[in-house]
Amino acid sequence: MMPMRRSLATLVGVATTLFAAALPAQAQAPAAAPAAAPAASTLDAIRARGTLVCGVSTGLAGFALPDSQGNWRGFDVDYCRALAIAIFNDPTKVRFVPTTAQVRFTALQSGEVDILSRNTTWTLSRDTSLGFDFAGINFFDGQGFMVKRSLNVQNARQLDGATVCVQPGTTTEQNLADWARGARVNIRPVVIERLEDNVAAYNAGRCDAYTTDVSGLAAIRATQQNPNDHVILPDVISKEPLGPLYRHGDQRFGDLVRWLHFGLIGAEEFGITAANAQQMLASDPRPEVQRILGRTGELGRMLGVDNAWMLNVIRGVGNYGEIFERNLTPIGLQRGRNALWTTPGGLQYAPPFR
Repeated sequence: MMPMRRSLATLVGVATTLFAAALPAQAQAPAAAPAAAPAASTLDAIRARGTLVCGVSTGLAGFALPDSQGNWRGFDVDYCRALAIAIFNDPTKVRFVPTTAQVRFTALQSGEVDILSRNTTWTLSRDTSLGFDFAGINFFDGQGFMVKRSLNVQNARQLDGATVCVQPGTTTEQNLADWARGARVNIRPVVIERLEDNVAAYNAGRCDAYTTDVSGLAAIRATQQNPNDHVILPDVISKEPLGPLYRHGDQRFGDLVRWLHFGLIGAEEFGITAANAQQMLASDPRPEVQRILGRTGELGRMLGVDNAWMLNVIRGVGNYGEIFERNLTPIGLQRGRNALWTTPGGLQYAPPFR
């Protein structure tokens, strides 16, 4: 019996070899393809250039606006400066490129900017078809309406038949149409590209109302000659999760931007501020505090930066709450959903640093 089994095995082996040899070359198992060359790293390009290039809005009070000396200030600007500190330990190594709603995505796709840090809503289509990734939600927002107090409008449904100023190429324009259709309110949109021209049209009376994210309305209202002459209606007609975005396919850079945001949130949660960060590094016994500040854990090196990156960031710009209070509280925005998760109604939450 044993010789017969060996013969059968030999015959099967020979047949298999002959059958494989008779197959066309493309039908055989392909040889392993050589590994594709990795795409150029955004982080490496930034370091080689010596400057982070950050796309911001063309001017929105509280978020991104040049001061009288031409220095950019605001919530989105501070995120850019924080990233420059993480990479270079220098908040000045960032160049700001103002981008309109229409050109912002082209600027990122083309490599004109390394990152967009401006009021941009995270949507499925932007996350997929445009070739971008969002690093997180650093501001939970929603779309609303602003009207002149003299119109005596109390809610959005009273805008039936009204003209409404809106920017094209935005979720704002789409949301306005969707809401009006669903609410059966006749809205006549006045579509103007530049933010400044939109506001000018609203002030000149070309529009009865102006619509954008509530944060944007607060910023615009704060810069009017008489802010109290304008009312932000209580209606919020959409969800607008805002956050920085980067080009798809560069997860190394994305991890750094994402954990920068989480580090700012975690710092506020643990009470680490610009004023006490150095002291807490030396004396706070909590393990997660020590990992955030870089004394233990080697977490910075995992992201391609110095282990003291978050210590430097917090000393430079403060924690999330400090950034919010410095830039957004003065224009009348409350923390609301952007409070820490430990506060009733707060949604800002950071995964563990470990």
